[in-house]
Amino acid sequence: MNFKIESSLATKEKSSNLKNTQSNIYICPKSEFKSLKKTLEKQLPAWTLKNLEEKTQFITGQTGPVVIVVLGASTHKAHDNLLSESDYSNARETLGKVAREISLLKSKDVFFNFMNCSDDMITGSLVGLDLGLYDYEKSYKLGKTAFTSNGKKVASKLIKNAADIAIGINQARHLVNLPPNILHPVSYAKEVKKMYAQSKTIKVAIYDQKRLQKEKCGLLLGVGNSAENPPQIVHIKYRPAGAKGKSTALVGKGLTFDSGGLDIKPAAGMRLMKKDMGGSATIVGLSRWLENSGVKKNIDLYLALAENAISERSTRPSDILTARNGATVEIHNTDAEGRLALADTIDMALDLKPEVLIDVATLTGAGKISLGQDIGSLFANDDKLAEKLVHSSQEMGDLMWRMPLYNPYFQAMKSDFADMTNAASTGFGGSITAALFLEKFVGKTKWAHLDIFGWTSGAKPSLVQKGGSGQGVETLIGYFK
Repeated sequence: MNFKIESSLATKEKSSNLKNTQSNIYICPKSEFKSLKKTLEKQLPAWTLKNLEEKTQFITGQTGPVVIVVLGASTHKAHDNLLSESDYSNARETLGKVAREISLLKSKDVFFNFMNCSDDMITGSLVGLDLGLYDYEKSYKLGKTAFTSNGKKVASKLIKNAADIAIGINQARHLVNLPPNILHPVSYAKEVKKMYAQSKTIKVAIYDQKRLQKEKCGLLLGVGNSAENPPQIVHIKYRPAGAKGKSTALVGKGLTFDSGGLDIKPAAGMRLMKKDMGGSATIVGLSRWLENSGVKKNIDLYLALAENAISERSTRPSDILTARNGATVEIHNTDAEGRLALADTIDMALDLKPEVLIDVATLTGAGKISLGQDIGSLFANDDKLAEKLVHSSQEMGDLMWRMPLYNPYFQAMKSDFADMTNAASTGFGGSITAALFLEKFVGKTKWAHLDIFGWTSGAKPSLVQKGGSGQGVETLIGYFK
């Protein structure tokens, strides 16, 4: 299994597969287009210069292809700019859109020339290139690359920062793309532990089925009871030298496949359910960024891994399961399993008394219906935490929108036989009731819940590869950096 992903820009194409040409890519903001034309006077004939437009275009130059990339200004200014494009995200999408076209030029030397671009624009451009070059089967590659800004080499720190971000996103994308017969709870846990076996800042502990039974994780065990590969909790402990203060806990939903259980999904609804571990993929992607960036914070990351399968051992509607914290839950719908897996894992994460707890999950279809595939639903019990995450999502172009924790809706999850049911009887406000369920397990800890889709059909230009989107990774990177 190809589990671990590295930067696509760091891997070069074999020289035998390349042409003896030099590609020059010029990137500038729209406001600097006239200055760019002056720079190109010696490279392009007068008639070509005269007809240049303020848009991305490919031109034949004297030594090889010339690519003009113009970074446009954001046009979305509503909602206090919280949904507007940042310089970073605009550049990411613009370069991501042309990354594969540049690779198909097959030039031995590829020069990226940034003209009067901010550091955010340069970073976004490099991240976009890396995202655009990723492919599940075989990533696209470039020849020898060089990066300059106004004639000087781009700082290596800036290039590394971009690579660290891209690795985190592409790692999350790749995990979602892996097939469920290859990536299941046991193999997933083992690969994460293997990946960090030599790490100086990360240690990994696996809570297998026996340990989960000892910990009395009745909800998670109930979810994964039918599967051949039993549920696991993976604890990724990040402790860099010099970090001080309380830790932050992150929990990711890792349903490696979701059939719906006895309340089985229809065929169309089950087709993409390998992506139901997208929350855990986001957490693993973030862990790659943490290790590579060395950010000085103590962070505990947890993966709640299970497969919601069907067998004679399946949890039934009306069954009552006991959570790790002692709460009893009557099963109203076996397809509302993710919140069960998260609840026990959240309770485990609280043992270390974190200052903040954030969970990430492909939890509800209602979230996608409300906000579409590109905007995640954000719930929080703390206004400052919510505000920080929303602003981070805008700056990083990984949009989240705050939704209400409207407590009266919890009435729909009242049970006559247990403390609560696992799903609302009304069927309305599904993303809200799911969040309210999780809130019951959080207590007084500052908490945020990201209900993401985690999949792309190719709507974002930088995400050429249909499949995992890496949603949530950049929001969390922005939050921690």
